[in-house]
Amino acid sequence: QVDRYLYQLRLSDDVLLDVMARFQAEMVKGLGRDTNPTATVKMLPSFVRSLPDGSEKGEFLAVDLGGSQFRAHQVKVFDDGRQSSQLDSKCYPTPKEVTRGNGAELFDFIADCLSDFMETKNLKHKKLPLGFTFSFPCKQTKLEEGVLLAWTKHFRVRGVQDTDVVSSLRRALQKHKANVDVLALVNDTVGTMMTCGYDDQRCEVGLIIGTGTNACYMEEMRHISLVEGDEGRMCINTEWGAFGDDGALDDLRTEFDRELDLGSLNPGQQLFEKMISSLYLGELVRLILLKMTKEGLLFNGKVSTALLTKGKIEMKHVSAMEKYKEGLSNTKEILTELNLFPSEEDCVAVQHVCTIVSFRSANLCAAALAAILTRLRENKKLLRMRTTVGIDGGLYKTHPKYAQRLHRVLRRLVPTCEVRFLLSEGGSGRGAAVVTAVARRLAAQRRRLDTALAPFLLPPGTLQEVRDRMRAELEYGLKREAQGKATVRMLPTYVCGMPDGTEKGKFLALDLGGTNFRVLLVKIKSGRRRSVQMYNKIFAIPLEIMQGTGEELFDHIVQCIAEFLEYMGIKGARLPLGFTFSFPCRQASIDKGTLVGWTKGFKATDCEGEDVVDMLREAIRRRNEFDLDIVAVVNDTVGTMMTCGYEDPNCEIGLIAGTGSNVCYMEDMKNIEIVEGNEGKMCINTEWGAFGDNGCIDHIRTKYDREVDEGSLNPGKQRYEKMTSGMYLGEIVRQILIDLTKQGLLFRGHISESLKKRGIFETKFLSQIESDRLALLQVRRILQQLGLDSTCEDSIIVKEVCAAVSRRAARLCGAGLAAVVEKKRENRGVERLQITVGVDGTLYKLHPHFSTVLQETVKELAPQCDVTFMLSEDGSGKGAALITAVAKRLHNVGQK
Repeated sequence: QVDRYLYQLRLSDDVLLDVMARFQAEMVKGLGRDTNPTATVKMLPSFVRSLPDGSEKGEFLAVDLGGSQFRAHQVKVFDDGRQSSQLDSKCYPTPKEVTRGNGAELFDFIADCLSDFMETKNLKHKKLPLGFTFSFPCKQTKLEEGVLLAWTKHFRVRGVQDTDVVSSLRRALQKHKANVDVLALVNDTVGTMMTCGYDDQRCEVGLIIGTGTNACYMEEMRHISLVEGDEGRMCINTEWGAFGDDGALDDLRTEFDRELDLGSLNPGQQLFEKMISSLYLGELVRLILLKMTKEGLLFNGKVSTALLTKGKIEMKHVSAMEKYKEGLSNTKEILTELNLFPSEEDCVAVQHVCTIVSFRSANLCAAALAAILTRLRENKKLLRMRTTVGIDGGLYKTHPKYAQRLHRVLRRLVPTCEVRFLLSEGGSGRGAAVVTAVARRLAAQRRRLDTALAPFLLPPGTLQEVRDRMRAELEYGLKREAQGKATVRMLPTYVCGMPDGTEKGKFLALDLGGTNFRVLLVKIKSGRRRSVQMYNKIFAIPLEIMQGTGEELFDHIVQCIAEFLEYMGIKGARLPLGFTFSFPCRQASIDKGTLVGWTKGFKATDCEGEDVVDMLREAIRRRNEFDLDIVAVVNDTVGTMMTCGYEDPNCEIGLIAGTGSNVCYMEDMKNIEIVEGNEGKMCINTEWGAFGDNGCIDHIRTKYDREVDEGSLNPGKQRYEKMTSGMYLGEIVRQILIDLTKQGLLFRGHISESLKKRGIFETKFLSQIESDRLALLQVRRILQQLGLDSTCEDSIIVKEVCAAVSRRAARLCGAGLAAVVEKKRENRGVERLQITVGVDGTLYKLHPHFSTVLQETVKELAPQCDVTFMLSEDGSGKGAALITAVAKRLHNVGQK
C-alpha cells in the first residue's frame, strides 16, 4: 500500500540520469555571463583559486555563521611535513531575535562573541588573520568581499541583503576594538572542501548534506565567464539548493513537496534543497503520514495533534526510525511520544515512508553530484578519474543508511569516477582558516614571484635608453676608427642594389646557419610572368662536424652539394652560386667573407679569421668532381631583406628573430667610412647580437642572463642575442624555474633531474605553453614530458615565467629595431618615414605573441615611422639567389 501511495517518490536510474543531465545544463547556464541572470543554479565564484599544498602555516581565527549555533575558532596550522593543525572552538547559541532582527544587531552579536572568545583564549594582544564562514549565497568579486543575495535556513535579517557582509563585520569589529584582519569570506561548502583538501590533495569537491544542502568544486577559469582571466582554476559554489526554482523539477515534485513549499518561509525558492535537506525531510514525512492517516491507512484514521503540528516530526526522528537493526522499537517509541499509539503494521509502514523519503534525498543528491564529477572528468579530459569529495552535514553523518545509499547510487550513475568520501574534521571553521592560510601563502608567493620577474618588466624609460644606446653603437660601428673595437660591428656586405624585376636565370644557393644545411636550385624568371621556383634538399650537420675542424666542415658541405647536383641531374653545369653564411663575416667584396667569430653552437677550428669562400673553393677542388661560380657570400638577414625587397621595393631592412637575432639595412654610402665612395647605398649587416658585450646594457641583465651566458659556448659574447633569441630563451626560463623551485614556489620545492639538464627547456616549449588556445591541462602535459610533475598552480607560474621572458625579448628586439628605423628616417631627411621590414625566424613566426609585442614596441619608440612588417618566404635560400642575380646584373651593367 505504502509503495503504491509513494510511487512518485521512487526514482529509477533513468530518471536520475535525466536529473543529472538537467543539472549539467544548469551548471553551464550558471557559468555564462549572459545566461547566469536567468540560471537557478547560480555557480558563484568563490575566489578560492588554490587547494592547500601542505606548506601553509600560521595561527588564524575563524568565525562560522550558518546554523542555530555561532562558532568561533582558533586554528593553528603547522608546516611540519605532516600537514597537521590544531583547532580550539567555542559555540554561542544564535538567539531567534538575532536571526530575525536587523543587520547591525547581527554583526554586533558576531563581534561580541569573537571578542569574548579572544578574551577567553588570551588572544587580544595578537593581530590575527580571520576567515569568515558565511553559509548563505553571496556574490563575490574578491576573496574578502561578498554581497548577500538571499537569506536561507530560517535566517531573515533585515538590511543585509544586497550589501557586503565583510564590510559590515569589519565595522562591528572596529566598534569592539577587535584586533583582527578579515582575509577571506568562505561558504561552509567551500570550507568543507578546503578542510578535506588539507588532508587529501585529491579533494576538489565539497558537499554539505545537513540543515541545508550545497556543493562546490574546482572549475577551470576558462569556463567561468563571470570572472576576468582564463588561467588556473577557481572554486565554484554551485548554490544548488535553488535547482528547480524555474520549474525544471516540477514533474518530479509531489503534492507533499508543494504543500511543504507553500508552508515554508520562502515559497517557490530553494526547491531542490526542500527535497533533500534535513531541515525539510521530517516535515515531508509528517505531511505524508497526516494524509495517510486521514485516508484511514494509518493509526485507525485517528489524527493526533502532533500530526497536525508543523515541525513536530524532525530529521532526528526519521533517522532514529530507520535504525533497522533495532527492529521497530525506535519507531514505536517515537510514534507513542507523538500520541499516535501505533500497531506493528503502522510502525512498519511509517518506517517504510521514512526510508522512501530519505532514499529519494540520497538519489537526487547523487544525481547532482554525478553531474559535477562528470564535468570535472571532462575538464581533465580523462576516461577514468579518481577524486575525493569532502563532506559534512548532520544528515550524512548521523543517518544510519544515508551515506551508504548515496555512495551506491553514485557508483551506478558515474562508473567512470572512483570517488572517495572524506568526512570533514573541524568543518567549516577549520576550512575558513585553511582558506585564509592558502590566501596568505598565495599572497606571499605572489610577492616573491613578482620580485623574481620584476627585472624582466622593462619600463618605457629603460627601453628608450636601450634604443638610444643601440643607435649610438650603430653610428660608432660605421666609423673607421671603430674597426676591431665596435661591438655592433656594422659589416659592409657589398650588396649595393635591390632587385628591380629584370633578374633571370638558374642559380645555386647554399644555406648554412644552424644544425641543418640546405642546397637549393633557384630558377628566376623576369618580365610580366616573373617568378621564382625553388628545389631544395636538407642535410643534417652532426655535432662532431659543427665542433670539429674547418676542413671537415667544408668537406661535409661539398659532399652535400655533390649529392644534390647528382639528385637534380646538373652535375656538369657551372652555375652561379650564392652562399648564405649566417655568421658574422668581414667582407672586402661581395664574394669574400672573413669569419669574425662563430655563433649558434658552431665551434669548428681553423675558420675564424679565414675567408669562408676560399675554404669552400678549396673543398670543391679537393673533391675535384664539379666546379661552381661563387658570386656572393650572404648573411641570412640580408637574404631576408632581398627576398622581401623582390616583392616590395620599400623593403630596406631585414630582421631575423629565430635561433639567432640580427638586423641589416640599406645605409647611405657616405656614412660608411671604411668603404670607398659616397654614391648610392650598401647593405650593412649590423651583427647586433653582440650589442652589450662592452657592458652598456649590464644594468638590465638579470642573474639568470648571467648564468645562461656563463654556461654558453661563448661566455661574455653575443649578450643582446642571449636575451632576445630563440636559442637562449628556454634556458633563461629553466634557470628561473630552478630558482623558484629552490624558493619553494614550484614543484613542491623538488628540483627534478630533468630540470637540472642544460637545454632541456627548448624555446618551442615557450611557444606552446604561451598559446592562448592551450588549456592548463595541456601545459601540465608538456611539463610532464619534461619530467616535471606539476600542479595546476605550477602550470600557471611556468606560463607566467615564459611570458615574462619572451615579452622582454620582443621588447628589447623592438627597441633595437626602433633605433634602426629612426636612423633610416634621419638619413632620408623626412619628418615621417614609410618603410618595410622583411622578417624571418621561428621566434617571430611561431611564437603566439612575439611579433605583436615587437611591432607595438617599434610603434611606441619610433612614433614618426610607419613600419610594415613582411614575412620572408625562404629568405636565406631565395634571398641568396636574388643577391647573386642582382650582383650578376650589376656586374654586367658595369662591364657595358
